[in-house]
Amino acid sequence: MEVCGPSSVSLREFGCEQMLLSRPDGSASFVQGDTSVLAAVYGPAEVKVSKEIYDRATLEVLVQPKVGLPGVRERSQEQSVRETCEGSLLLSLHPRSSLTLVLQVLHDDGSLLSCYLNAACMALMDSGLAMSCLFCGVTCAIDADGQIITDPTAAQEKDCRALMTFAIDSKDRKVMMSSTKGSFSVHELQQCIAVSQKAAESIFLFYRDSVRRRYSKNT
Repeated sequence: MEVCGPSSVSLREFGCEQMLLSRPDGSASFVQGDTSVLAAVYGPAEVKVSKEIYDRATLEVLVQPKVGLPGVRERSQEQSVRETCEGSLLLSLHPRSSLTLVLQVLHDDGSLLSCYLNAACMALMDSGLAMSCLFCGVTCAIDADGQIITDPTAAQEKDCRALMTFAIDSKDRKVMMSSTKGSFSVHELQQCIAVSQKAAESIFLFYRDSVRRRYSKNT
């Protein structure tokens, strides 16, 4: 398990471990503070005729909560992760095939959607699927005093007046996806995007170090 300490933008400690599962084509666990997610990638594989797309692969994202069945919240999270992955993966290399990404919540202590995104990216890297860029997720909360909190805990999310999660790409630090809740101004939105782009640099550095250490151990 690779571990990174907090950065200048007050991210919680995060860790990652790849190649955890033997059956999927790629797998990874990602931990942010006390929030942890397990991701598994299957495919390319045969696709059902009803879901077949002639010029690219069909990507399905399944979110499994810690207890109970998936609900409306999980469906929304699945869509956010799928849109981000579709913007990164070179799906045209695998026409008429199926890719499945399964995300299992192990523990939720805030910033869950960003943890999903980070676990998904590390699992896709482990699978060896071609990608145009990497991506990471950063969650920002705005408290009652207007202060921006990066990577908030569940307690901080509960007390905030706005919550935003951004998917940032590794090439140009552009926003690939955004999910927002609550009330905020345009200026606050721009501030949160800038903070997320800065935080993304630390996460991408962690990605690089984690993969480097993994392969240095294998050689």
